[in-house]
Amino acid sequence: MDFLDSFLNSSFFSNTDFEFTIWNLIRAVLVIVLARGLVFLLTQKLLPQIYERQKIEIGAQYTVNQLLKYFIYFIAFIVAIQNLGINLGVFWGSIAALAVGFGLGLQQTFNDLFSGLIILFEGKIRVGDSVKIDNHVGRIVRVGIRTSDIETRDNIVMVVPNSKLVVDIVHNWNHDYNRVRFMLSVGVAYGTDPELVRDLLLKIANEHPRIIDKPKPFVRFGDFGDSALVFELYFFSRYHIVISDTKSDMRFIITKAFKEHNIEIPFPQRTLWVNQQSTSSGNGVEIVNSGK
Repeated sequence: MDFLDSFLNSSFFSNTDFEFTIWNLIRAVLVIVLARGLVFLLTQKLLPQIYERQKIEIGAQYTVNQLLKYFIYFIAFIVAIQNLGINLGVFWGSIAALAVGFGLGLQQTFNDLFSGLIILFEGKIRVGDSVKIDNHVGRIVRVGIRTSDIETRDNIVMVVPNSKLVVDIVHNWNHDYNRVRFMLSVGVAYGTDPELVRDLLLKIANEHPRIIDKPKPFVRFGDFGDSALVFELYFFSRYHIVISDTKSDMRFIITKAFKEHNIEIPFPQRTLWVNQQSTSSGNGVEIVNSGK
């Protein structure tokens, strides 16, 4: 026992500020292991039951889990440093010196780190939210301490610095209401009954499974186009990421319904105008745009 005690407490490195022993190293490792076990117990066993009872959304669950994990690991790191025999005053002084030395080079990194904390605390952007940033539409799949992952419609994961999500304009389609209004434009030939077009479009929208009932879809007579009467179908949907597929489905259905009701979808045309009196000079042909 005396040999074991002597071995565990033997110092393999020491000075006025540091003293490393095998026993100190074992205690520091145990602190980290216990911290990992505590994080797993809370985030995987205990908290999921609370989330289920309280019906907390997945984005809020992720935020709570991440903040709790960072807090536990920070406390465990401090305790482990103490158990290693490191003087915390010297430790923080070293950190301050390094921060001054690398401050300029790591300025963007620190900006991303603090932005990650802001995102987690504010809860404006959460895991599962559908967002649009820099003309890219995707779903937040992870919010890290420095970067976040956005899965696009093409199943490509974009790694975005957190500062971009804080500073830039981000369209969050899930922020207040889990529904977004979309518009589908369609043109019909002049002479078509506009009320028939409106009724068909509303019928198609009301029967589509990805379009919600409230607010109700509605149709606007958009414009008298050059070659068509332009109608705009507005509808609300919660399926943001696959909205292009939804619009494609509706275009197929609209085309079929218009064909059944003899409604023509026109296309731009050109009229060839010939000046009979000028053909001899070679300048009697003129092409002009014309409607239906």
